[in-house]
Amino acid sequence: MTELVDKQKRSVAITGAGGGLGRATALAFARKGYRVFGTALKPEEVEELRAASEGAVRLTVCDITDEAAVFFWAKAVINETGGGLDLLIQNAGILSPGPFEVLKLNTVRHEFEVNLFGALSVANAFIPALRKQRGRIIYISTFTASLPLPFNGPSGASKAALEVVATVQRAELKPFGIDVVIAAPGNMRTGGPALTAAALKRVADGFTEGQRELYGKSFGAFADKLNAMQSSGMAATEAAARVVEISELIPAPLRVAVGEDAEEILRFVREASLADQDLRRLEIMGLGPDGRPGT
Repeated sequence: MTELVDKQKRSVAITGAGGGLGRATALAFARKGYRVFGTALKPEEVEELRAASEGAVRLTVCDITDEAAVFFWAKAVINETGGGLDLLIQNAGILSPGPFEVLKLNTVRHEFEVNLFGALSVANAFIPALRKQRGRIIYISTFTASLPLPFNGPSGASKAALEVVATVQRAELKPFGIDVVIAAPGNMRTGGPALTAAALKRVADGFTEGQRELYGKSFGAFADKLNAMQSSGMAATEAAARVVEISELIPAPLRVAVGEDAEEILRFVREASLADQDLRRLEIMGLGPDGRPGT
């Protein structure tokens, strides 16, 4: 049986809070009386959320791939909270779609810098404060860490690596009373669909003639399916409410799906053979058993 913890005067730090799920989650925590801190990439996001929350949410422009910037942000937050932190929501992330053969290695590397190494840097900066409060880290992952999809490799790979980090930290931090939770969302209407559509178009437009001949139709089918899935996904406010609920559950869950589609996929992965998973990942993306569209 689970129960909700007392949230009075509790503090939460959220990465990637300037938009999308991070923004909605920051506002949801603020409405519940938490002291909310977060990172954004643009000054206008800082001001917009300050106004939207009537000053309850305090964002800092911080690129989490900059270790020094992360350290100074964390130090400022910890000073504000008196040395402790109750919750760390590791939400910041990027998506770099495209065939691995076509993607520049630096593009793949940057996704790992944000989704994995940036998150690890943030965790290390806040662990002393979390230890003081016997707090909780929630890593926002994705269902594609469990069922990787074609043309979405960097995201699935980096988030799968992040889940390994979270699992190891759960064991390493257990003696200090710090909970580590993996939250795996499905498709969400969080502002991301427009960014994803633009990224998909940018990749397709950048194909050479040879790349277009090899991957054009399959990648086009993938792009159409992904755009449709994200546009019909879970609303940002609904996903944020689920993240807040997860953060307050006792005992802490180990891994939780966010959204019905994510729940269904995680259940399928637990039960299906690898061969069936291979077929399902193609089917989800509008591809036939031979990896081609419409077959």
